[in-house]
Amino acid sequence: MTAYTNKNHNNGLCKLYFNKPLANVIVIGAQWGDEGKGKITDLLSRSADVVVRSQGGVNAGHTVVVAGQTFKLHLIPSGILYPETECIVGSGTVIDPQVLIEEIEQLKALNVSVDNLFISQTAHVTMPYHRSIDMASEERRGDYKIGTTGRGIGPTYADKSERTGIRVLDLMDSDLLKEKLEWTINYKNVILDKLYNLPPLDPAVVITEYLAYADYLRPHVVDSSLQIYQAVQAKKNILFEGAQGTLLDLDHGTYPYVTSSNPIAGGSCVGAGVGPTIIDRVIGVAKAYTTRVGEGPFPTELSEEVGEILGDRGAEFGTTTGRRRRCGWFDAVIGRYAVRINGLDCVAVTKLDVLDTLEEIKVCVAYEVDGETRHHFPSNAVDFASCKPVYKTLPGWQQDTTNCQKLEDLPAKALSYLKFLAELMEVPIAIVSLGPSRDQTIIVEDPIHGPKRALLDADGTPVVAGS
Repeated sequence: MTAYTNKNHNNGLCKLYFNKPLANVIVIGAQWGDEGKGKITDLLSRSADVVVRSQGGVNAGHTVVVAGQTFKLHLIPSGILYPETECIVGSGTVIDPQVLIEEIEQLKALNVSVDNLFISQTAHVTMPYHRSIDMASEERRGDYKIGTTGRGIGPTYADKSERTGIRVLDLMDSDLLKEKLEWTINYKNVILDKLYNLPPLDPAVVITEYLAYADYLRPHVVDSSLQIYQAVQAKKNILFEGAQGTLLDLDHGTYPYVTSSNPIAGGSCVGAGVGPTIIDRVIGVAKAYTTRVGEGPFPTELSEEVGEILGDRGAEFGTTTGRRRRCGWFDAVIGRYAVRINGLDCVAVTKLDVLDTLEEIKVCVAYEVDGETRHHFPSNAVDFASCKPVYKTLPGWQQDTTNCQKLEDLPAKALSYLKFLAELMEVPIAIVSLGPSRDQTIIVEDPIHGPKRALLDADGTPVVAGS
């Protein structure tokens, strides 16, 4: 083992002491996704030899801004912007070959090399019938719609569980692909016709289309679990990049308003094909406020002017869908839940600058349900829908923070706000993001190589890192 834990039982906080530099780190979303994981992953990728995307599909999106150039990535790991970094799309992802190829071509057009891009041969493939069924099914839900992106992700994962899915390795074998697709498409055509009144697909057309995709992607296809294991054996630094967020987890999220995979830290191990003992640290990414796309309960949602301010200043539009995100105050109940479910060692707080103009800022510290105060996230969807936020109001700093380079540069009230979040979540803050660019970031510690410095000391005393 590379670390041991020395817990302070008085407050539940702990410090980790490492006898070697951290090597393998998971980055996950600590809210409903869209937390700014793309930027954080991009920053950490500079210390990583390998970056692995472990779950989700083209329903997820990461936006990275480098030297004024914006990169919108959906399937390819953010580490692709570093030419020496191996980028692996793991077996837990579902791949739409058309979108993946378009993304590769866009990167090439921007002079970004994809020579180090690798795709798991056991990842499942999104087919045309998945997209059709996804959109038609969502439409049929009516008032019970869940806010799916319509990209075919859920039906692809459903076929995976039903053991009728098409995997990347099937694309590589033309005879096997023809055999599988002729049966599968005829089966799906019955569903398209009888259930959704949609036109049937031509198996020959689909087979020809996907064989062409196979020829294009063939040089990138590998046994990803083996490649990652070999990187572990070689003591390379590996960054596991999560898509979406904790509350969208199929098992532990706000079901049924969730995605079809497991975006939590444990899901990274499953989707990448590694054991949990190789993981050295888990970092969660959370906005300084909260957003949500799609349907479902949202206790701290703001519908008045402040919500509009957050949405406008934060440019809260989905990378994949372009949908406007719902905005609300920071929810520390959710934050503590993310710490528990993922075993977070530290947190990156993003978009602190969005709060710069506000006179006062609220933080949800607990929920009220039927007159009872609750400090833990409810697993019952009915209970969650009835939760009312219990707020603590803090003074705003009303100063520009976008050019701050270290914690000491922040306004005192902004630093107090961060310390308050760290105390509520009982986890250190490692990174503070103050804008979309790489240089608009305060790195309190490097979660891959740095020592365990934090905004909270082991006894819970708020301190400035390094003091």
